[in-house]
Amino acid sequence: MARDKILTAIDVGSSKITTVITTLDKDGNSSVIGVSTVDSHGLKKGQVVDIEATVAAVSAGVEAAERMAGVSVGESFVSVGGAHIQSQNSKGVVAVSEPEGEITPEDVRRVIEAAKAISLPSSREILHVLPRGFIVDGQEGIKDPIGMTGVRLEVETQIITGASTTIRNLAKCISEVGIDIRSLVFSGLASAQAVLSETEKELGVILVDIGAGTTDVCIYVDGALSYSAVLPVGARNVTNDLAVGLRFSLESAEKIKLALASKPKYAVAPDESLPAKEGGKTEKNNDELDVGSLGLSEEVKKVSRKTLVEGIIKPRLTEIFTFVGMEVQKSGFAGLTPSGVVVTGGGAETVGILEACRSRLVMPCRVGSPILGADSGLTGLIDELGGPQYSSAVGLIYFAKNNTQEKKDADLRKSSGFANIGQNLPLKNILPRVISFVKGFLP
Repeated sequence: MARDKILTAIDVGSSKITTVITTLDKDGNSSVIGVSTVDSHGLKKGQVVDIEATVAAVSAGVEAAERMAGVSVGESFVSVGGAHIQSQNSKGVVAVSEPEGEITPEDVRRVIEAAKAISLPSSREILHVLPRGFIVDGQEGIKDPIGMTGVRLEVETQIITGASTTIRNLAKCISEVGIDIRSLVFSGLASAQAVLSETEKELGVILVDIGAGTTDVCIYVDGALSYSAVLPVGARNVTNDLAVGLRFSLESAEKIKLALASKPKYAVAPDESLPAKEGGKTEKNNDELDVGSLGLSEEVKKVSRKTLVEGIIKPRLTEIFTFVGMEVQKSGFAGLTPSGVVVTGGGAETVGILEACRSRLVMPCRVGSPILGADSGLTGLIDELGGPQYSSAVGLIYFAKNNTQEKKDADLRKSSGFANIGQNLPLKNILPRVISFVKGFLP
């Protein structure tokens, strides 16, 4: 029996580092066998600012996941984020190698390589070259040209680039832990893999991944990533605003933010009353938030919920989605996303997030969590990965699965290449010659 392949994903974020270890069987199904989440240190807005602290945090997360899984990690898919990430569209054109024959995977590889030939500063390097669509002899809208007949092959691609120094610093931190990087993946692209359905991508959708330090924006049109950007604001800005407004510590502000986001004990409509208190009195939906049980260092028992939400949190969320709207306008794809906005990441659980999104972008909005279970091909210890804060980590596993499967298919094509050696040879001319040659040896 063949041993299952081990796939590992390390999501390096500004507030947490999540490590996921899975097995991949021969049928392409994955099972999560190890998960760990540790506090992130040495990173700010998705970029490494202290190598030693980052190495220690990554090492702690990997060791915890290895203990749970009972295996040792040798290589991993790693997320990369930060405001240094940029994108641009590029086009490649090549002549089909066999004009009378079919377009081969080699032709597709060559045209994608041609699209990569763009002018880049020496300080930047390419992370992804993602095909948006192919054109064969002027026919547009082709998703997969392999097997088609044509003379001229074109491709429109989305190229995602990052700052070389930032990427190298992150790569150094991972290598210091003793892990080889299989691939660096843009965190927004990974999140999209985990939370977006194929229908949403085809119709057109905007993914907003709100992390602690940054917000990733990915726009899908006609099933392909067409624009991506990273904003230097995130959920930590909300925490900072609460800390300044209340004159609390950052730890206390974070606890209050999470308490506001938690579901209330009673589902109360605005004009309904809560259950009766002692003495038979009833009260309207109480505006006060009891923070006495949160273990705050400050000696404060109650704060006004309305003041926190309307006066502090909502303005910051409005600012974030204003920036998102500006990026949508800048992309040129405004009005081409009828599926609306999918908000994910740890910041998606902030109170009032959907209201702020709808009011600023005037689109349908929903909070996106990773798609898990047998239908997605990812099973095992998935209960710990159900929240939107794990979208990027789960997306890395899906990216790893697809990457591994594509490599497997390419190797299979190469190994079976001998079967195609004679497919273009004129057999009708060879056969008579062989017969004539054999007859020459007969008496």
